[in-house]
Amino acid sequence: MNDESADEIADSRNWAWRLSHLFAAEPKTREELVAMLHEAYKRHLLDRDALSMIEGVLKVSEARVRDIMVPRAQMDVVPQDAALEDVLPQVVETAHSRFPVIGEDRSQVVGILLAKDLLPYVWRQNLKVPVKKLMRQALFVPESKRLNVMLREFRQRCQHMAIVIDEYGAAAGLVTIEDILEQIVGEIADEHDLEEEYIFRRSNRVYTVKAITPIEEFNDYFHADFKPEDFDTIGGLIVSTLGHVPKRGEQVRLGRFLFEVLRADNRRVHLLKVKLLEPEPTRAD
Repeated sequence: MNDESADEIADSRNWAWRLSHLFAAEPKTREELVAMLHEAYKRHLLDRDALSMIEGVLKVSEARVRDIMVPRAQMDVVPQDAALEDVLPQVVETAHSRFPVIGEDRSQVVGILLAKDLLPYVWRQNLKVPVKKLMRQALFVPESKRLNVMLREFRQRCQHMAIVIDEYGAAAGLVTIEDILEQIVGEIADEHDLEEEYIFRRSNRVYTVKAITPIEEFNDYFHADFKPEDFDTIGGLIVSTLGHVPKRGEQVRLGRFLFEVLRADNRRVHLLKVKLLEPEPTRAD
């Protein structure tokens, strides 16, 4: 055996010893555990997706529903006394599957309306029925509930949405099972996200736009004039305008467009709702 081969064997044994020592030692803090995971990634024992999901699980075990909930002001709600014919356009435009049903105001959530429950009435053209006749019981949870506990409760109750209440019992926002899962696995594609196009038209004035949409493609589609030399994507434009990575529900108006963040994590924006606004009237001098 030559010296070069002996050195390679020694290096291999040394690396194996260090690796076994790395995982044999029990981490005493969360920071040590994360450091060990990153070391495993560097040594190609974990791929990037696996590392990201494990970190997401750790985050879910610490975060609370208040950290990811859709704020009350941003909830798409329907009044309990409204007739189906009054709320149907909203259901079609927003394309949500569930809606909080409110009483006197947004702080008083009295139930949940499932979009699929409207189908038999639409089919029979019986649209005078009030929403309160169709609503289901809502699940109420405190702002302080941990996300891992919330996820387990969603599974046990076969629920997909919960209304988050404050210390006074008023609705503070809502959280869905998808919101929690996205903290672990990242953006979950729906049937619209799976399409090749970056932009999906929901109604005459409302669109869903992927944040990775190139500025030039956005300009071509909407006949806009955002500067492509300043930003590559529409998500980059939004982050730069706000000066930070926005949370879900944050809005910003740019010209004749109202942008609302539908999906985002602590690193980047994933999905936007774009609403075309009426042009501002010009004042005569």
